[in-house]
Amino acid sequence: MKRLSAIVLCLAACSDSSGTTNPGPMDGGSDTDAPQSQTPHIKTIFLILMENHNWSDIKGSGSAPYINNTLLPVAAHAESYFDNPKKIHPSEPNYVWLEAGDNLAITTDAEPSASHLIVGKDHLTKQLKSAGVSWHAYEEGSTAGQCPITSIGNYAPKHLGALFFDDIVGNPPTVDAPECVSNVFPYTQLTTDLAQDKVARYNFITPNLCNDMHGGPGCAADTIKTGDTWLSTAVPAIMASKAYTDGGAIFITWDESEGGEFPIGMIVVSPLGKGAGYSNKISYFHSSMVRTVETVFGIKTFLNDAANQPDLSDLFTNGL
Repeated sequence: MKRLSAIVLCLAACSDSSGTTNPGPMDGGSDTDAPQSQTPHIKTIFLILMENHNWSDIKGSGSAPYINNTLLPVAAHAESYFDNPKKIHPSEPNYVWLEAGDNLAITTDAEPSASHLIVGKDHLTKQLKSAGVSWHAYEEGSTAGQCPITSIGNYAPKHLGALFFDDIVGNPPTVDAPECVSNVFPYTQLTTDLAQDKVARYNFITPNLCNDMHGGPGCAADTIKTGDTWLSTAVPAIMASKAYTDGGAIFITWDESEGGEFPIGMIVVSPLGKGAGYSNKISYFHSSMVRTVETVFGIKTFLNDAANQPDLSDLFTNGL
């Protein structure tokens, strides 16, 4: 009788109001064991760098039909994204900023062999490697199998910030630096890597001097049109990949403003983005892009000015 009474008491105490038996902690069950819905998370980043135009040059431009008529209606973008808070130009310091959240004393466009080589400093791709996150750079016009530390044709090393750090290129920089050769490829390699689902988690993409809207010898006079046409091929190719459809995000920005400190473009295309032409007027800098990459990949120590700026989570439906 005592045993039967104990069983009855247990059934009463271990049942919820609906009569369902609720196992106690000794049974190994809990309410948190039930499957929980997961918020989609960014898995892969593609960052495309264009050149030398203010957002006011691009938005509404008849020379940029792909950006204005195709991308912006399905993308989210920032109306107040700036290059850097120190107001430093030219290009190279801004590319270094995208790698380190600061220009780290670089103020010229000199090549890695002649420029101030950044020795022993922490930077984004170094953080990613330490966190076990893969990274690649795809540089249009560079030479396969070599660390592209020297200008050739319409390729310029000043357009890849990672090339100014000694752990990437060596000290002095060499064309066979292992960390560089294993991570920095010609842009043509991206097609193969997308098709074979071999892109990295973080991918930095630099068009050549014609296709990035910079312009120069041999480039068409309408630099915006040239870059817009290049994007009209490059972006759909990424969007068709598994890496994009399964948690990918494409960020398109420009290196610096022209003629003063004005907003530059920041366009986000992603299955996880707010899209539908959404825009905001939050003040961002390239430091915000650095912080965004760090946040996506779980890096807790923000580099330099990235610790002071907001990330780009507002452009996504459920944050980063």
